[in-house]
Amino acid sequence: MKKYRIRVGLDVDDTLYECNSYAVSIINSRHPDEEPMKIEEITYWGGAGRHADERIALYSDPEFVRTQPITPGAQEFVKKLSEIADVFFVTAVPACCMSARAERLVKDFPEIPQQNIMIGTRKDVISLDIMLDDGAHNISSSRAAYPVLFRKPWNTGLSGLLSVNSYDDFLHFCEMVRNSFSETFPNLGEGGVLCLVGPSGSSKTEIASGLTALEGFEKPLTSTTRPRRKTEDESAYRFIGEKQFLAEMKAGNYIETTVYSGYHFGTSEKDIDPIVARGHVAVIPIDICGAITIKNLYRSKAMLVFTRRDKADAIKSIIMRDIDIDDKTRRIMSLDFEYRNSEVCDVELDTGDIPAAVARLVSLTRQH
Repeated sequence: MKKYRIRVGLDVDDTLYECNSYAVSIINSRHPDEEPMKIEEITYWGGAGRHADERIALYSDPEFVRTQPITPGAQEFVKKLSEIADVFFVTAVPACCMSARAERLVKDFPEIPQQNIMIGTRKDVISLDIMLDDGAHNISSSRAAYPVLFRKPWNTGLSGLLSVNSYDDFLHFCEMVRNSFSETFPNLGEGGVLCLVGPSGSSKTEIASGLTALEGFEKPLTSTTRPRRKTEDESAYRFIGEKQFLAEMKAGNYIETTVYSGYHFGTSEKDIDPIVARGHVAVIPIDICGAITIKNLYRSKAMLVFTRRDKADAIKSIIMRDIDIDDKTRRIMSLDFEYRNSEVCDVELDTGDIPAAVARLVSLTRQH
C-alpha cells in the first residue's frame, strides 16, 4: 500500500537559519566594551534581553537575512524530510527582505519546489499536517494537525506543547505520524520503557508508584532542578542545582532533557539501559518532548501512554498541590495543549480508577 505523503511546514528563522544567535554575535561585535550578551538573555521571541531594539532592527535588514548562517545539519535534515513528506517553508519576514529570503532558500535547499516557499506573517491560516516552529505564539495559533515546538532558550519556560529537541526527533515524529496506521504495537515483553505522558494532575505519579510496587517494573532516577516536595523522599528524583544540571547537559550526560514549569528534567541512558537489559520495564513520568526522544531511541521497546483525567479533577489536583501560585497558573493554562498530545501516544489510559489503570498497563506490557 502506498503510504500517505504528509505535508510538513518548516519555520525558517532559528529552525533552518541561525537568527537570534547571529544577531547576538553582531551586537556583541558592536559593543566590545560591554559584557558579551548571551543567548539565554532572550527569554521570549521578540523584545527581550539587552539591546532588544537593535537586535530586532536586524531582522528587517536584507543583508542580515542574506548572510544568516545555516544551522548545522539543516540541509541534510531537509533532504531526509523531503523523502517522506511534501515540505513547505513557512516564513515571516518584512517585505523588504522577502527576495533575500526566497533566494537563500532556493539556493540552499534546491530539492524543495519554489512554489512551496510561503512568505507571510499569517501562519495561523496555513493548514498542514505537521508544523515545526520555535515561536510558541505561532504554535499555539497553528491550524496544523500537529503543531510542534522546536525547543530553544526563549521557549523553555512553556509547558504542555508538543515539542522536540532536535532534527532527529522531529524526523522520527514525522515517521510516527506517517506510519501510524501500519505500526505494530510496542513490545515490552522482554523489557522496555513505559513513558507516562499527560497533563499535570492526571495521576502520572500515582500510576508510576502503583507499577513500580510490582515485580518487573522500575523507575529510573531522573535528575531535576525542581525542589523536593514535602511528600517526596530523596529517591523520588536526583535533586540538583540548575548550574550542575546545565553543566551535565552540556557534557552530554542526558539522552533527553526538558523544562516543565520552569524546572529542568533530564534522563540518563545509564539509568534506563540496565533496567531494560534485565527484561524489566522502566517507568518514566515525562512530558511529550522527552517521550518522543525516548521513542526515537528505543523504538518498538518504548510505549507512550497518555494519562487522561477529567479536566475539572485535574484542575482541583493542581490547586491542592503544595506549589507556588505561578506554577499552578502555568500548569492550568497548559492543560488544553497537553490534552492534544494524546493523539501521538500508543495508549490512552483513563486514570479515574488507579488500580484498574495499573492493571491495564500490566496487561499491555505483558501481552507478548
